[in-house]
Amino acid sequence: DVVGILCLVSLAAALDFKYHHAEELEAYLKGVHAAYPAFTHLHSIGRSVEGRGDLWVLVLGRFPTHHKIGIPEFKYVANMHGDETVGREILLHLIDFLVTSYRRDPVITRLLNNTRIHIMPTMNPDGFEATKVPDCYYSRGRYNKNGEDLNRNFPDAFENNNASIQPETQAVMNWIKNETFVLSANLHGGALVASYTFDNGNSATGSLKGYSRSPDDDVFIHLAKTYSFNHASMYKGTGCDNRQTFPEGITNGYSWYQLEGGMQDYNYVWGQCFEITLELSCCKYPPAEQLEKFWRDNKVALIEYIKQVHLGVKGQVTDRNGNPIPNAIVEAEGRPHVCPYRTNEQGEYFLLLLPGTYVINATVPGFKSMLKTLEIPNNTGNFSALKHDFSFSEASIVSTVASCPKTPLYQEFEQASAAVKPTLHILVLMTVMLVIFK
Repeated sequence: DVVGILCLVSLAAALDFKYHHAEELEAYLKGVHAAYPAFTHLHSIGRSVEGRGDLWVLVLGRFPTHHKIGIPEFKYVANMHGDETVGREILLHLIDFLVTSYRRDPVITRLLNNTRIHIMPTMNPDGFEATKVPDCYYSRGRYNKNGEDLNRNFPDAFENNNASIQPETQAVMNWIKNETFVLSANLHGGALVASYTFDNGNSATGSLKGYSRSPDDDVFIHLAKTYSFNHASMYKGTGCDNRQTFPEGITNGYSWYQLEGGMQDYNYVWGQCFEITLELSCCKYPPAEQLEKFWRDNKVALIEYIKQVHLGVKGQVTDRNGNPIPNAIVEAEGRPHVCPYRTNEQGEYFLLLLPGTYVINATVPGFKSMLKTLEIPNNTGNFSALKHDFSFSEASIVSTVASCPKTPLYQEFEQASAAVKPTLHILVLMTVMLVIFK
């Protein structure tokens, strides 16, 4: 009815700096969509264990309901630990800022016209509601209703973590599979730092030296710094107490502490999506009167980070008839992914790369690989990565389904590199001996 819609529209107009519980959060998102139906799309990707909480995602962009060729997909996810609450609220304020700035602010207008932005304010609604007594440090609300830590619950690329996959985790895994996400961040609390992949590791990724390096380490450092340097104070690197400092406000996840079954590694290895983890507040569940300052501190960084989805190169792989070739492998030489990055159903690829010269290798099984040397500029200001298409003129092809097994892929990688470098075994042995004799 008209009155109901007007109520929703007025709800969308007034977003206070306070904590929004499940009903209010849902009403707010529905109000935004009712007020701005042309460039928003609201859907639930699943339900929490308790079944009361929907995992709501608000999508913003010129084509909010579906993927458009050439337009990259971006996501923010907050509140996966139910008692880490700042991200949940600042994502609501980010939504408010984006919808009220679209067609008024030229930068936001271009951003939304050239990017499809997915925002999930809470991945763990049950945990948030279970946190009855807000605490700066720790509460049972961190976990989902089954007592599981969702950020230890994804398949791990390095070891069998035997996680019993939770409904919230499965919903996010399906979501990643169904969209062509290119860039992402997940928002946490309890520290002030931008942390990047890998969170786990082995000798093949450099874990013996206390740092677990991905093939795209340079891009991840750039992404983390983009956030920390645009944040009001994260870049200072002072951390939250005297024990912990983070130079420039960033850290390799493994260097900080080892974590298996984390969401950011899963995104990168199996989702072809670069994700970093943003720790936004020393206090996990701060008083509501501090929320306005948290929004001000993060506002510029949140926008600048989204723009990075336009780094690097993108394009389509087609056959001789101009039909898209799904599951073609497209990678930059010198940075192979343990699960090769492949084209989507529309034959599209997106590779995040810093400005420079790269050889891009497109491979369709049964045909000669195509190599192309590209000079990649920084196009983030133009809201479009460099475009380069590959056409396989001999191919007329129905692509085979290609999927990466969910087994710990880096185990085999480690064995292969150990076979080449027997000294690694000695190093491992020495490390074990040191630990024992400590």
